[in-house]
Amino acid sequence: MHILFLTDNFPPEVNAAASRVYERACYWVKWGHKVTVITCTPNFPQGKVYPGYKNKWYQVEELNGIKVVRVKTFMAKNEGFFWRIIDFNSYMIMAIVVGVFQKEVDIIVATTPQFFAGVGGYFLSVLKRKSFILEVSDLWPASIAAVGAISKNSKIYKIIEKIELFLYRHSRKIIVLTQAFKVDLVTRGIVAEKVEVIINGVELENYFPRPKDSNTLTSLNLTNEFIVGYIGTHGMAHNLLNVLKVAKKIESLNKTIQFMFVGDGADRDNLIKFADKNKIKNARFISAQPKEKMPAYWSLCDIALIHLKDEKTFSTVIPSKLFEAMAMGLPIFLVAPKGEVSNLVERMQCGMFVEAGDLIAFEKKLLELFSSTSKLELMKKNSLESVKKFSREAQAKLFLEVVSQNIN
Repeated sequence: MHILFLTDNFPPEVNAAASRVYERACYWVKWGHKVTVITCTPNFPQGKVYPGYKNKWYQVEELNGIKVVRVKTFMAKNEGFFWRIIDFNSYMIMAIVVGVFQKEVDIIVATTPQFFAGVGGYFLSVLKRKSFILEVSDLWPASIAAVGAISKNSKIYKIIEKIELFLYRHSRKIIVLTQAFKVDLVTRGIVAEKVEVIINGVELENYFPRPKDSNTLTSLNLTNEFIVGYIGTHGMAHNLLNVLKVAKKIESLNKTIQFMFVGDGADRDNLIKFADKNKIKNARFISAQPKEKMPAYWSLCDIALIHLKDEKTFSTVIPSKLFEAMAMGLPIFLVAPKGEVSNLVERMQCGMFVEAGDLIAFEKKLLELFSSTSKLELMKKNSLESVKKFSREAQAKLFLEVVSQNIN
């Protein structure tokens, strides 16, 4: 079987979509299938071409048996709305143009974000007369409205929403990452049988408990400190400013607790400026790291922090970093709207949950968890036991079954 996969993000980019698509495709190739990925030149999240790459019209490389076709696109930083829409549309157009010439394709799959990759997948399915499967990892345009990039009352929002529903209705199958996504789609008129839920996962061969790297701790001046680690995109959906506000309060109460931020994103520069301006000494900012270094940085943490903005839309998501942290055997400290991810963490008893926006509870619960070795140890144990259900291999098998059953 030859799967043509459209994704705006792909390694060496290190966001959730890039990792999810790549790791599943590696399994599919291993199991004897052919996978062609159409993506852009790596530039996320700063909109700048990664070292060693050029933004060319057409370039092909092979990555662990996956044929990767990179197309030229307009590049925009991962913030705001207008320039990102141009970025997404340029990818969509180029993906359609290049996709038409891919030979002997059996099925077309596209993933969100970004939303317009799905539009490209639909048009390719029409042109090539092949089935189209849409993977929904983000509810567009609701998610961009939730971060304030667009108003729900605007005309452009209404237009994008109509396109969204059109894609749902005209895809052969829809794969969503959470049960809440399925409920949302069904509520808006999509047939329930058309929607499959395949929850995100983690590559267990790469993520597992290991000792803290003493050299890295020394270089960061974090030896013998209790590290609360946030690893991932510093974006508009995460509201990490609240974390710094809590860090400032905790600083005077507990000198051992240190907050480590690893990653990049639209809010990173503002966060660093805020920390400097307010003389927050218990926060460390580390630039985005290659995917292969992520486990080493997770290993430095005593608690994994998962933080989302206080918006109803984010009650439907499950951040992929949750599974990485669990696989590392870490206790989870979740600050988010009550919903899909809080239910999961509480059901697995692998962490502590605080409602997003409640800074007093954030501070109180974090200090409480710091003081309870027995709770921390139990959460570590539960993380490792529970994450076995969310292996990337199992996810890849489920996804492949859906793909195989929906070829023309």
